[in-house]
Amino acid sequence: MGTAPKTTQLQIRVSPAQKAAIQRAARRAGMDMSAYVLERLLPASAQRFNELTAACAKETDARFALAELNALLSGLDAGELQDAVAPPPQAGLTAIQANYVAAMVEYACAQRGIAPPRWAGAIAPLTSPAFGSELRSLRLHLLTHSPPPFRRRNIFIDASIGAQV
Repeated sequence: MGTAPKTTQLQIRVSPAQKAAIQRAARRAGMDMSAYVLERLLPASAQRFNELTAACAKETDARFALAELNALLSGLDAGELQDAVAPPPQAGLTAIQANYVAAMVEYACAQRGIAPPRWAGAIAPLTSPAFGSELRSLRLHLLTHSPPPFRRRNIFIDASIGAQV
């Protein structure tokens, strides 16, 4: 993941004790103060989540971006996951894309025993069903085996976070 050039400055007011505490924490982390504060405020996992949801919006076939998103969500522990998915996706996702991303996030959160972010619950479920396969003979299987967060959103698939088909 590349980093964008830094072209602006942000200044905050802190007490001398707060500045010293930030300096100590940054030193312990092996970072300069700017890098330490940025990492704490904008975790790399949150930036990657935003990049991957943007990739979903740009692609006509979002399967590869969704597979990368699956890999990201699967590899995060509970704390990292909360940080990564706290801000809502910034990309202009279609209804199916937004529901798919929300279901993936809800499923990953359920696996780790944490509450999903509020933005996920604010996305209205699809009005008509979306199936992970065009084969009609698979529909009954997909209807009965889709993970609950996907079923609630009217999306019927056979595998979810951590699984590859």
